[in-house]
Amino acid sequence: MVKPARFRKGRYPRTKVSSGAKWVVLLALVLAAWFALREPVAPPERVDEVAMTFRLCGEAGRGPCVIDGDTLAIGQRRVRLTGFDAPEMDGACEAERAKAARARDALLSWLDQGRFHWTGGTEPPYDQYGRELREARRGDDLLADHMIAAGLAEGMGWGAERVEWC
Repeated sequence: MVKPARFRKGRYPRTKVSSGAKWVVLLALVLAAWFALREPVAPPERVDEVAMTFRLCGEAGRGPCVIDGDTLAIGQRRVRLTGFDAPEMDGACEAERAKAARARDALLSWLDQGRFHWTGGTEPPYDQYGRELREARRGDDLLADHMIAAGLAEGMGWGAERVEWC
C-alpha cells in the first residue's frame, strides 16, 4: 500500500535570527543612510566673483549697464538677476514706472558698492528670452533680499507675496 502524501498544516517553522544579527543589519542600514545623505545629490553650484563697474543703460559710454531693476547688459549678454521681480519700466501705470526707476537706481547703487558674487559659472541657465539667470550676493546677503526689503521688488516662487504696483 502506498502512503498518501503528507502536507504540512499551519506555518512553516520560524528560523531563529539572533539579536546580534538584527543589530548588525540595523547598523548597516543606518550607516548606508548616513553615507547617502551626507554627500550632496548635485555638485555645488559654481559661484564667480564679479568686479565690474556698471552704469545705467542709455547713458553715454559703453560697458556693463543696468537695464531695469532686475536685468543687466554686459556687451551682447543679458543677465536676469533671480530671486526677485522688480516692477517694469514700461509698466501699466505711472506708479509702477516710478517704482521701476527707483528699483533700477537701487540696483545700480547696490552694484556700485563693490565686488559681489553670482551663480552660474561659464554655462548659466537661460530663461525663455535668452537671458542668463544668475543669483547675486555680497557675502551672506542676497541681492533679492535687499531689493524685497526695500519694497522695490516682489519675491518669486512658491508662497511669494504678489505686489500690486498700480
